[in-house]
Formats: sequence, C-alpha cells, structure tokens
Amino acid sequence: QLQLVESGGGLVQPGGSLRLSCAALSGLTLDAYRIGWLRQAPGKEREGVSSISRSGLTTYADSAKGRFTISRDNAKTTVYLQMNSLKPEDTGVYYCAAARGGLTRAPSLSPERYDTWGQGTQVTVSS
Repeated sequence: QLQLVESGGGLVQPGGSLRLSCAALSGLTLDAYRIGWLRQAPGKEREGVSSISRSGLTTYADSAKGRFTISRDNAKTTVYLQMNSLKPEDTGVYYCAAARGGLTRAPSLSPERYDTWGQGTQVTVSS
C-alpha cells in the first residue's frame, strides 16, 4: 500500500525559498501516480497548489505561477515542489497526494481527485 512522506517545510522569511519533497515509503516509485501538492491554511479549506501528471504535464494555482516549480526526479521516487519568493499567505500545512490513473490523465488541483495523502509538512513564512 502506498504511503507518502513529505519533508522540507520550515520557517522562512518573506522572499525566501524552500524545497518540499514527497517520497513513497518502502522504496516504492511514484511513476504510476499523478502527484499533487495541496495546502491548508488556518481556518481555510484545503486547496491545490500544483500537480504533475504521469507524463510530466504540470499545472499550478494562479497564486503559485511563476514562483513554484513541481518536478519528479529521474528515478521517479520523489516529487519536489520548489517554492521561491515566498509570501506570508503561503503559510500552511503542505500535503502531497497521489492519484492512480492512466498516462493521459491530466494533472489536477482538486483535492477530491486524490486518494492517498501524506501527513503534511508545515510551511511558515514570517519575518
């Protein structure tokens, strides 16, 4: 059974950068899954930030475009979210999530598309 673990969160000043990682436990690869990064800010609903399809197509929330980059490593074991020019409104718990599907399935920012979730990693952007 797929289990996901996130890492890389922390406290960063506005304008700073973080790279989040999402890996599967037990050495499983992620190439059979669409992977999404979603976040939940205090008092708000969970929202999609970025997603990458099995074929490598990507999509971003408007708030993330131009600042965040999602990618897979060549070994297909890890999905990264590089976050630059961070803002206080980026603060929240960031989750990676996986969804099974064919190679033609598009990336998705919708939380309901995903059926396996990690525990989340806290990102705090504050001076």
